[in-house]
Amino acid sequence: MAQQYTRTAIGIHWIMAILIVATFGLGLIVGDMKFSPTTLLYISYHKWLGVTVFLFAVIRVLWRLTHPAPALEGSLTRFEKIAANATHHLLYLLIFAVPLSGYFYSLAAGFPIVYLGLIPIPSLIGPHPEISGLLKEVHEVFVYTMVGLVGLHVAGALKHYFIDRDGTLARMLPFLKRSDS
Repeated sequence: MAQQYTRTAIGIHWIMAILIVATFGLGLIVGDMKFSPTTLLYISYHKWLGVTVFLFAVIRVLWRLTHPAPALEGSLTRFEKIAANATHHLLYLLIFAVPLSGYFYSLAAGFPIVYLGLIPIPSLIGPHPEISGLLKEVHEVFVYTMVGLVGLHVAGALKHYFIDRDGTLARMLPFLKRSDS
């Protein structure tokens, strides 16, 4: 039987999953809106969610450094172990790269970030309209790469639950029982 993650790791995982989905969804909505005061408000919400994702990413990495992940299920093939580790490492990279690329895009476009409308986030660069378009594209590539990896991650978890019938998914959803029991 696979070992479970700690309650804290599980909580951080699901909070981040919800935040990332909300941030992505809001980004899609804003991308289709015409410029208006409502659009500006939604862009602020999108940025605030991005800052929150970044903060939880820091917490997640600090937690992981002091609380190693449990070993992978013993029945996994070599390919599955390599794929799982590669996907996790890339997702860890992207939980930082996506908000940071959005941060730099926003600053280059001349829009500082004030978290929750109260806390100014330090500006590491000034306005650079000549690179803001490139930074927007970088942000979008990172976002859609993350979407693909999250899809792969979810598909892998569902495969383990419904096809392999092992305890992989139950490691992150403790209320689940093994499919074969």
